[in-house]
Amino acid sequence: MQHRLRAFAQQTILTGILTACASTICASPASSQLLPEIWATVGSVDDLISYGAGVRFAGVGIEVGTGEEGATGADFLNFFSLPIVSPYLGLGYYSGDETIGFSGGIHINAGRRLVVGGGYHSIRGINGQLGFKF
Repeated sequence: MQHRLRAFAQQTILTGILTACASTICASPASSQLLPEIWATVGSVDDLISYGAGVRFAGVGIEVGTGEEGATGADFLNFFSLPIVSPYLGLGYYSGDETIGFSGGIHINAGRRLVVGGGYHSIRGINGQLGFKF
């Protein structure tokens, strides 16, 4: 009886290890974890045009840009990856009168490599984004 249990336990352990290995090898990680994403952004604040560019990798990103009266700076973005959309929140440092900038928005996967988005930035205003994944 004890010999049968030992053989059964070995088979169970072996099956568990093989299943874990197969699921690790066959499972494809989310593309947002593997592929970097870059984008350009154009916006408007107080009838002035603002520009920016960003990069995202593994759920975090950095966006640099210019705002009203030549305020220039960078934002650290935290993305919340969902299957098709990725909302984000950001906090940044800018030159000029307002030194701390807040941002929020959304990126939408519009195909395998194309990303479109929109958002609001406290210094750079409402903006639209167009980018791609590598």
